[in-house]
Amino acid sequence: MAINPNLSTDRPTFVTHLECSMTGERYEADRLHQLSRVGRPLLVRYDLDAVRAAVPRALVEARPTDLWRWRELLPVRHTRDIVSLGEIETPLIPIPAAGGANVWVKDEGRLPTGSFKARGLVMAVSMAKELGVTRIAMPTNGNAGAALAAYATRCGIETIVLCPDDTPEINVREIALQGARVYRVNGLIDDCGAFVGKGAAEGLWFDFSTLKEPYRIEGKKTMGLELAAQFHWKLPEAIFYPTGGGTGLIGMWKAFGELEKLGWIGPERPKMFAVQSSGCAPIVKAFKAGEEHAERWENAHTIASGIRVPRAVGDFLILRAVRESGGIAMAVDDALIEEAVRFCANEEGLLLCPEGGATLAAYRTALRDGLVKASDRVVLFNCATGLKYPMPDQSRTLDRHGEIDLSAL
Repeated sequence: MAINPNLSTDRPTFVTHLECSMTGERYEADRLHQLSRVGRPLLVRYDLDAVRAAVPRALVEARPTDLWRWRELLPVRHTRDIVSLGEIETPLIPIPAAGGANVWVKDEGRLPTGSFKARGLVMAVSMAKELGVTRIAMPTNGNAGAALAAYATRCGIETIVLCPDDTPEINVREIALQGARVYRVNGLIDDCGAFVGKGAAEGLWFDFSTLKEPYRIEGKKTMGLELAAQFHWKLPEAIFYPTGGGTGLIGMWKAFGELEKLGWIGPERPKMFAVQSSGCAPIVKAFKAGEEHAERWENAHTIASGIRVPRAVGDFLILRAVRESGGIAMAVDDALIEEAVRFCANEEGLLLCPEGGATLAAYRTALRDGLVKASDRVVLFNCATGLKYPMPDQSRTLDRHGEIDLSAL
C-alpha cells in the first residue's frame, strides 16, 4: 500500500462510538454496522476534548498536506489497514471570469480515480478491511464504482458493482478494468441499490450504498477540513456543492462542527448551496416545501449523472445542513450546465465535469439574484475530472496536399 511515511504504525485513535443521525442512539465502535435501527445513517463520534489536548493545530499545519494529515479526526485504527493510492489535498483554482472577485473551484478531479469519490471510498474500504469484510457490492452512477473498484482490488476485497445502463461508458470500463464485476441495469441508481440491498439481506455481500455504512462520510468530511486550512481557519461565505446522495455536504457540515469544538475555527459557517439538476431535484423540492424528507423524483434525467439520485437516504441531513447554514437548495437546467462547462473551459482553461458545471451555473444564477455578493469568498466543487465525459468535436481539417493560407488559421 502507498502509505504516507510520516504515519506511525500505531495510530492514536479518538473514536468513541457511532450514533444514529436521527435518534442519537449509541452504537459500539469497531463492529460492522449498516443503518441504524430506524433505518438512518450512523455518524462516527470522537473524543474531541482529548484531540484538542493532544493535537495542537500547529502540529496538523506542519504535516504534509494530504488526506491523512487529519488522522486524529478519522476512524482507521491501524496504519496497516489504510488502503491508499495517494490522496492529495486538492487545489483551489480561482476563476475570476465567473463574475465574483473571490471565486474558487476546488478541483477534486486531481484525486485517485479522478474524482472526489476517492475520499469516501478510501476511508470506507480501509475500515472494511480493518473489520474483516471480504465481499462488497454497491450501486453507482459511475465515479463511486471506479473508486471502490480501485481501493477494494488493492487490498483483495471482492467487488460487485451495479450501474444504470446509461452510465458514462468510460466509468463502466474503468470499473471493470480495475477488478470489479460490473453489471448494467435497465433502471436508475436506486433500482440498482434495491438489488444490492436484497443481496446484502441474503448474506451475499456487504452493502456499500451511499450512507448505508458509516465511514464514507468521514472520508468526504476531509473536504471541509481542507477548506478550513486553505482559508487560514476562516471559512468562505458560500459553498456550492453538487448534491446527489449528499455525503460530501453532510460530511463538510460535520467537519465544521468538529473544528469549532476543537477551537480551530469560530462559529461562522458558509451558506451551503445544495445544487441539483432540474431533471432530478428531490432535495430542492423538499427544501421549497419546508419538508424534512424528500419524495422520490420520478423519471429522473440529467447530463450530470453523478447528481441523478432520485432518493437520498440522508435527505434530512442535507436539508438540515442547508437550512442551518442559511443556504438554499437550487436546481439548474442541463442547458445552463453545458454552457457553464463551455464557459469555464473557454475563459479559464479549466475543464469541469457536468456536476462541476452545475455548481458554476448555480453560482452565476445566485449572483444574478442577489443570493451571494460579488465580494463573497465562494467555493464551487468540481467533483471529477472533465476528461471522463464526452466533449464536442470542434476541430477543423487541413489538406496537406492543397494550398493552405496559414494566416487564416
